[in-house]
Amino acid sequence: MSELKKNIIRGEVYVLTDNIDTDQILSAEYLKVNPSTAEGYAQLASLAMCGLPEGSWPFIDESKGKAKYPIIVAGQNFGCGSSREHAVVALGASGVRAILAQSYARIFFRNCVSTGQLLPVAAQERLCDILVTGDSIEIDIENQTVTLLTNGEKYRTDPIGELANIVSAGGLFSYARATGRIK
Repeated sequence: MSELKKNIIRGEVYVLTDNIDTDQILSAEYLKVNPSTAEGYAQLASLAMCGLPEGSWPFIDESKGKAKYPIIVAGQNFGCGSSREHAVVALGASGVRAILAQSYARIFFRNCVSTGQLLPVAAQERLCDILVTGDSIEIDIENQTVTLLTNGEKYRTDPIGELANIVSAGGLFSYARATGRIK
């Protein structure tokens, strides 16, 4: 389980490496699923990370149709590939709260923020080589730290600024409405 309070996200991590593309996050054959319906949203949740190679550590808890891990840790260029929002929506629907990667494909990063589905956090170190799937961490957005909860070891993240508020509000349009920028 993850929890978010006062810009803190806690939970177990699912660790990947570099160049995780949108086809690994959600295979193109599932782009026909409509995420604006409850059924479609639930279906996308159960399909998150369906394109990972055979033999990969299970990501979805089959009994719940949701991710076992609320935080994904990756290397460089996370979300490369197509510009499809479905990949971001599938991760958010599955229960992922944050991605902690060294770098992101620009469109994937933008889709995370504009949809409000999950928070893209940039790690200053290559945490995919330090952490293992199942480790519990705490991401402190305000203090720009990641803490490994088993031993208290801390790592730095880049500042997020207003992005955390945009994602927390439910995306760019929800944030603009909440702050009076649009009606």
